Amino acid sequence: MSAHRAGGRGGRAGRASRTLSAEERALWRGFVRAIKPLRGRAVEPAAGEAPAAVAARAHVAPKAKPAAARHPAPVPVPPPLAGLARRERQRLARGRLAIDARIDLHGMTQGEAHTALAHFLRRAQHRGARFVLVITGKGSGAGERGVLRRQVPLWLGLTDLREVVVGFEEAHTAHGGEGALYVRLRRGR
Repeated sequence: MSAHRAGGRGGRAGRASRTLSAEERALWRGFVRAIKPLRGRAVEPAAGEAPAAVAARAHVAPKAKPAAARHPAPVPVPPPLAGLARRERQRLARGRLAIDARIDLHGMTQGEAHTALAHFLRRAQHRGARFVLVITGKGSGAGERGVLRRQVPLWLGLTDLREVVVGFEEAHTAHGGEGALYVRLRRGR
């Protein structure tokens, strides 16, 4: 067994003690002066320190915190995204209102799908698209909703896509039904 292990965990057996140099003592005194003792604990004087200095250290007033640090401003929570107006949804379903672009997220991982969706929505908005169709798929036939089908509505409500998306709603069966979403985009700036 080595000498280090023989001393036990974190023990000092086997270490030679040494005294601090004058520079190290000065550094330590400067450090200790800035510390306020715990409530109810006495301040121990450093070697060669005057009692007046100890008393001054014991009654150090706490530093005032800036007002912003005491009460952080609440983060505004954006309102939930709206669905489409009934007339818009009817006109989209009947083909009287054009779907300007569509994206199919089948077979993508969540990371790939999120990135592709964000890029697609921004490009569509830039091109002046008003309504797009996002195809997520229905998921496996095991009665469980698909991952993308669950995640895409959440992603559309995130702040990074809020600047692009006005609202969304499940598509009509002619456009994919439960496995697709109509998404209304904000006008490009």
